[in-house]
Amino acid sequence: MIELIFLVCSMVNTDVCAERTMTLFTSDSLMSCMMQGPPRLARWADEHPDTRIARFRCGWPDQDGKDI
Repeated sequence: MIELIFLVCSMVNTDVCAERTMTLFTSDSLMSCMMQGPPRLARWADEHPDTRIARFRCGWPDQDGKDI
């Protein structure tokens, strides 16, 4: 499993941001995550119109010290 880690900011108050994660069931390849990530984030963004995704990265679950 690989996690898609993304930073979400409020559209109303752009200074309010939070890190979110989405677990991807892939072939444990970071490249696969980078390919699957944008379409999944687009669907997530459609479901959360009051937010915007500022950036994202892929990583292994429970990876320490790698804040976005």
